[in-house]
Amino acid sequence: MQRPLFAAVAIALVAMSRKAQRLQISLFDAPAKRFALAYIPALAAGAVLTAVFIESGLIARLPGCWLLLYGVAITGGGTLSVRVVPLLGVLFIALGVAAFAAPAAYGDAFMAVGFGGLHIVFGFIIARNYGG
Repeated sequence: MQRPLFAAVAIALVAMSRKAQRLQISLFDAPAKRFALAYIPALAAGAVLTAVFIESGLIARLPGCWLLLYGVAITGGGTLSVRVVPLLGVLFIALGVAAFAAPAAYGDAFMAVGFGGLHIVFGFIIARNYGG
C-alpha cells in the first residue's frame, strides 16, 4: 500500500512543479499556502480515520470515508481554483454519502467512479477550458 502512495505523491509533485514553472509562479507563494491550508486538513482527517476504520474492522467502509473526505478537501481547496473544481468536490461528497448508504460490496465501484471517472471527466473539462 505504501508504494502506490509514494508513486502518487511523486507524480503530483512533479506535475505541480512543472505547471508552476510553466506559469512562472512559486509553489510557496501565498495562494499556494492558502490552497494547502484549505486542502490538507481534510486529507489528514482521512488518514487518521483510515487507521481508525482499519483498527475497528471497518475496512469495507473505507471507500465512503475516502470519497467523502477527499470531496471536502477538493471543495475547500477548490474555492481558490477555477469554478468547476468545487463542483468536483461536491460530486465526491455525494459519492461518499452514496457509498455509505449502499452495501459495502459496492465500495470498489464507487472508488472507480470517483477517483477514476470524475477525475478523467473533470481533467478534460479543466484542460479544455482552463489550460490544465
